[in-house]
Amino acid sequence: MGIAALITWLITALGGFYLLFAWISKGGPKKPSTSRFRPALIFSHFALAAIGLVLWIVYVIVDNDTLAWIAFVLLVPVALLGLAMFRRWLPTYRTRTAAAADAPAEGHFPVAIVGGHGLFAVVTVVLVLLTALEVGGS
Repeated sequence: MGIAALITWLITALGGFYLLFAWISKGGPKKPSTSRFRPALIFSHFALAAIGLVLWIVYVIVDNDTLAWIAFVLLVPVALLGLAMFRRWLPTYRTRTAAAADAPAEGHFPVAIVGGHGLFAVVTVVLVLLTALEVGGS
């Protein structure tokens, strides 16, 4: 189950990298007054998720239960920050138009990527928790 969590975490990370790149390339950090996302929110989510992923990779290699729990504990604020960003993104998504050149950076996020990132994130959290609890073996 640890490997399954690693795979879903990597897929989640790929979606997250895409969204981060889109936000940066559309001027998110340069125009914070137009974005619903503060740079600290985005980069905290990214940093905690990346640290957790590295710890999970080490966990998969060495099978240390403490690392599994630390990775899970890191996922809690990652998930909360992600939920906060999703809630801030929804009004932007609902009000965007096809020709909105002045839309905030997050207004350019593809819905499929946002949905997939969130779905795989939820699956990752569940798999990491089940693995840390040693449900189904590791």
